Amino acid sequence: MTGKKEKSSEKREKRLQEISLLRTIPYSDHQRWWSEETLAVVTGANRGIGFEIARQLAGHGLTVILTSRDTGVGIEAAKVLQEGGFNVDVHQLNILDEESVSEFTKWIKEKYGGVDILVNNAGVNYNIGSGNSMEFAKQVIDTNYYGTKNMVKAMIPLMRPSAAGARIVNVSSRLGKLNGRRSRIEDEALREKLSNLETLSEELIDNMVSTFLQQVEDNTWQSGGWPQKFTDYAVSKLAVNLYSMLMANQLAGRPEGGKIYINCYCPGWVKTAMTGWSGNISAEHAADTGVWLALLPNKEVTGKLFAERRELKL
Repeated sequence: MTGKKEKSSEKREKRLQEISLLRTIPYSDHQRWWSEETLAVVTGANRGIGFEIARQLAGHGLTVILTSRDTGVGIEAAKVLQEGGFNVDVHQLNILDEESVSEFTKWIKEKYGGVDILVNNAGVNYNIGSGNSMEFAKQVIDTNYYGTKNMVKAMIPLMRPSAAGARIVNVSSRLGKLNGRRSRIEDEALREKLSNLETLSEELIDNMVSTFLQQVEDNTWQSGGWPQKFTDYAVSKLAVNLYSMLMANQLAGRPEGGKIYINCYCPGWVKTAMTGWSGNISAEHAADTGVWLALLPNKEVTGKLFAERRELKL
C-alpha cells in the first residue's frame, strides 16, 4: 500500500511540474480571444482557490469581479490585487440569498452590461481527515449545489454573445463521479438514469439530493447506497457535475456567436482553510485548470469534468 501511495504521489508531482511549465508559456495573439473588456465573475474569491483564480485571470489581462459574502473581507482582498496593478472590481454576494443574487445581477447589468466568464468557486466542506459527519449536510448541499445553480441561472441571461463563446466553470470534485471507486452511487437504476442524457433532468438531480437529505434527517443514509467518504460533499459535487452536464446539453443548441460552454473541474486536495490546511496542493496549482478552462482558445469543450488539465470520466 505504501508503494502505491508513493507512486501516486510521484505521478502527481510530475504532472504538477508539467502544468507549472505550461503556465510559463504565454498565449499567442491568435489564441487570446479575450481583452481587458472581457468580464469574469469569480464567486467566493476573497481567499483560497477563488482568490487565486481571480488573480490569475486578472493576470491574463481580463477584468475580474471578485465576490465575497462578507463585504469588508471582499474589499480587502480586492485591494491586494488592485495594488498589484490588476483590473479588479468587488461586490458583495451571498449565493444562497435570492435578494443578494438579484442585487448583484442588477449591478453587473447596469455597470458592465453583461458577463463573459462565470467561475462558481463558492462552496463549503465540514469534514476533514477521516471525519464523515452529516451535521451540516443541508448547508453543504444548499451551498455547493443550489448556490451554484442560482448563479448559473442568474448569469446565463447576462452572458454576452461572442465568437469565442461565454464560459462557465464550476469548481467541483472527482468525489462527485457517478462511478468513482470510493464515491459511487450504489443504486444501479438511479445511476443509469443519471448517466443518460435522455433521462437526466433537473428534477431527477433535485430528487436525488432531497432523498439524501431526508435519509440524513431519518439517520438512514448509511444504508442508502451513498458514497461512504465525505458523503455530503460528494453528493453535492455529484449534483454539480450532473447539472453542468445537463446544462451543457441544453445550451448546445444556441446559435454561433451565442454559445455558452460549461465545465467542471476538481482542484485536488488543496492547502486552504476548507481542508484545515492539510492539503498537498497549493492554491496556485489548484486554480490552474479552472483558469485554463475559462480561457480555452477556440475549443468547444462543454459538459466535462477535468482535473490537472485532463478530462475525467464522470
